Amino acid sequence: MSILKNFKAAAVVAAFSFTASAHADGWPAWEPETAVVPFAFSTDSMGLSVGAAGLLKGAGQPQAALLGAGVVTDKGTWLAYLGANNYTFGLDSRWIFGAELFSADYKQFDYYLGDATSNDSSADDKIVSDATESQYRLSMRYIFPLGAAKDEGMLAAIRPFREVTGSTPWQSGVTSIEFRPFYQSRDLADTSATAGFSEVESVWGLETRLDWDNRDNSRNPTKGSRSQFSVSVDPGSSDHASWWKWELNQSWFWDLGNFGELIDKQVFAFNFYTGDTPSWNKTETVNGKEEFRRPPAYAGTRLGGLYRLRSFSGGRFVDRSALSYSMEYRVLPDWQPLEEWPVFEWYDVPWWQWVAFVDVGRVADEYDLAELHKDMKWSAGAAIRFQVEGIVVRTEMAWGSEDSLFRVMINQPF
Repeated sequence: MSILKNFKAAAVVAAFSFTASAHADGWPAWEPETAVVPFAFSTDSMGLSVGAAGLLKGAGQPQAALLGAGVVTDKGTWLAYLGANNYTFGLDSRWIFGAELFSADYKQFDYYLGDATSNDSSADDKIVSDATESQYRLSMRYIFPLGAAKDEGMLAAIRPFREVTGSTPWQSGVTSIEFRPFYQSRDLADTSATAGFSEVESVWGLETRLDWDNRDNSRNPTKGSRSQFSVSVDPGSSDHASWWKWELNQSWFWDLGNFGELIDKQVFAFNFYTGDTPSWNKTETVNGKEEFRRPPAYAGTRLGGLYRLRSFSGGRFVDRSALSYSMEYRVLPDWQPLEEWPVFEWYDVPWWQWVAFVDVGRVADEYDLAELHKDMKWSAGAAIRFQVEGIVVRTEMAWGSEDSLFRVMINQPF
């Protein structure tokens, strides 16, 4: 689920907010800090939902953080997340470690499987079923001695603010390689609804991600870029064939300045995403049967959800390959009344942001750039985002070529 990625990002950007002084054992002296934020929302799929998120900063190490969150709904759905982030061997180490656990039990949710996830499928092709889902992931990230991290090491990687001093990895930004062992599962209660589709209940493997983060601000970037390339490999097991995929995610940010006394900051943000599953049409013998080396829909190359084609549900489109573009116009108004509003006045809310966005993209059964630019689906919408105690909260409404969705979530989409 993309919810998991947002929870993790919230812990990362908040973890470095501590006051430090020299300490005898090499670590700075620090005071652990806690924050708990209750929330409530209502959607057609989940119903009336209530929950809370709790953050412990300085959990065992001054830069480390534990983040937990839970949601229950009047339809019987529940979600739970626990993440540990930014642990390291010491101040001089270039390794950063983390772990995350996500489990959910969904009641009467919409799912798209097999041909129902293709670009020419219809929203009516969905099935409705109860399901349990889980994701477990470890993270081992090495920070290369380049750019901002040449002298600062891992501190440069977790600090939310950073100067953009060049346009190459050896001049600016933080370059890292991350090894992410993963386990994912999805068990649909209504198995009759999946007849004709191959949907293995669980997969496991390793994602290797190369990341160059050259943004000036991880919470609200105004200039710079971020480049990510990842390869995910599942070696297979006795009940499913092996498969692998690659993904490229590229973002740029341009500062457009202010607009008189009305707008403090204008930013144009652009994201490009593409991915492919090269093993898609290859076969492998599993229990005496020839099977295609393809991931299940929940682990494949996907569009829809919190990041791409935002008017569509998560995983609405899944196929061998995918491509998408997202554009956002972000403004920080000079007028900021949130800290005077009820509930908001309990927290530090330094800014809010108004956003207009457009997404286009499609999936295909082969990696062909010409094909991927034909008959593209689209979404357009508006959002209000604000920072609360170091965490970016976003509320957005998206309309598209098939449906419209309202969401409340955390962290910028890119």
